[in-house]
Amino acid sequence: MCNATDNRIALVGIIVENTNQTEALNALLSEYGDYIIGRMGLPYRNRNMNIISVVMDAPNDQISALSGKLGMLDGVSVKTVYSRVEG
Repeated sequence: MCNATDNRIALVGIIVENTNQTEALNALLSEYGDYIIGRMGLPYRNRNMNIISVVMDAPNDQISALSGKLGMLDGVSVKTVYSRVEG
């Protein structure tokens, strides 16, 4: 884990339309668990999808890596919002 002064706060918004990807998604979130400070998941049963918010305190490269890996999962959409302040 890097020095906290090199870290940024980010909100990773995830929409899971292919619920078969849940296991792979959870494995990735566990892999980056040291950087995750909060997570909220909402099942939207009317549309058979899940909406997940993940808050991270991590180096920019770790945030980007997780976002990229999640976005490569079939049926998973990801958008990341970064804090303006570094460190």
